[in-house]
Amino acid sequence: MPDSATPRGNSGQGLRVRLDLLGREIAKFGAVGAVGLVVNIAVSNLLWRYTDIPTVRAGLLATFVAILCNYVGFRYWTYRDRDKSGRTRELTLFLLFSAVGAVIEMGVLYAATYGFGWDTPVQSNVFKILGIGIATLFRFWSYRSWVFKALPDKESVLSEAEAAAAVSVPVPVVPAPAAAVRVEADTARR
Repeated sequence: MPDSATPRGNSGQGLRVRLDLLGREIAKFGAVGAVGLVVNIAVSNLLWRYTDIPTVRAGLLATFVAILCNYVGFRYWTYRDRDKSGRTRELTLFLLFSAVGAVIEMGVLYAATYGFGWDTPVQSNVFKILGIGIATLFRFWSYRSWVFKALPDKESVLSEAEAAAAVSVPVPVVPAPAAAVRVEADTARR
């Protein structure tokens, strides 16, 4: 049997496919995240410039506006092929993990603003972006692992069915009673 027909021969190709899919997912996640970043920074700067809302509170409000924009992008573009059966669960987990990401993001901005006194517009933007970057790593992991769960691929479902069929107990063949065999033999002679 050639190597390409063996499971080991296909493992490199399977890995390439998985890496390609992961690369596409990261690109889509990044595109949605970039839109969220623009929304986040724009809203933050508008609030910092035109209101008296403190730096961290304004940053937090902007983060929540961006989170809502990101949910729409993630659900309907990045993860549109994922399980859609439990929307309440999905939205609850999305908001929970987004809140954790917001704490990470605001923690960096808070430390810069109140811990070091770095609160000029440029410094606030730099630390806001730094916080977003750190929080994005957490969000990517949590969204793909817990929120937008992948549906099982067709190959794994088929291989599970084949495995179940291979493990199933064969039905024993019960021989016909001897009397029935004799009657059939007698009929065949006539």
